[in-house]
Amino acid sequence: LEQVVSNLLHNAAKYTPEGGAIAVRARALGERVEIRIKDNGVGIAAVALPHIFDLFAQNERSLNRAQGGLGIGLTVVRSMVELHDGSVEAFSAGTGRGSEFVISLARVPEPVRTDDPPAAVAATAAIGPKTASVLLVDDNVDAAEMLAMLLEMSGHAVVVALDGPEALASFARERPQVVLCDIGLPEMDGYEVARRMRASGNGNVGMPLMVALTGYDGPTVRARALLAGFDRHMVKPVDPDEVLRLIDIHLQAAAP
Repeated sequence: LEQVVSNLLHNAAKYTPEGGAIAVRARALGERVEIRIKDNGVGIAAVALPHIFDLFAQNERSLNRAQGGLGIGLTVVRSMVELHDGSVEAFSAGTGRGSEFVISLARVPEPVRTDDPPAAVAATAAIGPKTASVLLVDDNVDAAEMLAMLLEMSGHAVVVALDGPEALASFARERPQVVLCDIGLPEMDGYEVARRMRASGNGNVGMPLMVALTGYDGPTVRARALLAGFDRHMVKPVDPDEVLRLIDIHLQAAAP
């Protein structure tokens, strides 16, 4: 949540001219908590407002086009808030009239303190956190950073590689439990990366879970991925919840 507010403040500062004003307010509304970040900057055009949280949305809200678009920042904000079962909305009266982002989250009641921890907490502590070391291979830097951030939010340790040779070097060094690998890579495609990883082995108990990430689907594509050594095939854009589910299943299966 700190990252969410930080991202929104960064955007507000970026698109508010010197001498402008930025306000942050939080209040409890029944069973919800509302956080509002409002600026009197360059605003958001009406045509762009419905798409402001879309990946790589480019909004002509800046008087200085060198500042560029909003990149993955707002997409990550929405994903983080939704992982907390919340929502985020953007409001603006138009270009030159400022903007406001409103986050709504469930209000958590004060826990009842007891000498003994709740059974669920005690059981979780006994089992230990189910976290994995993940190697993420993708030459799309923005997409890789977004997926890596979402995985790290769930407690996983993520190393990112941008091409095949870097992926193989990271694989040998990190010995990951999970490999998420794009197929369309420069220098060496994902199929060859998977074959070489399988041939090299892994220092962990058993081989890692290997998932192919690709923009293509169909029986032939899936069969080729399996023949190359992948365990699963996922079509881009991948569903982070499904990725987390696959990792959790793999960790449970590998547990002694």
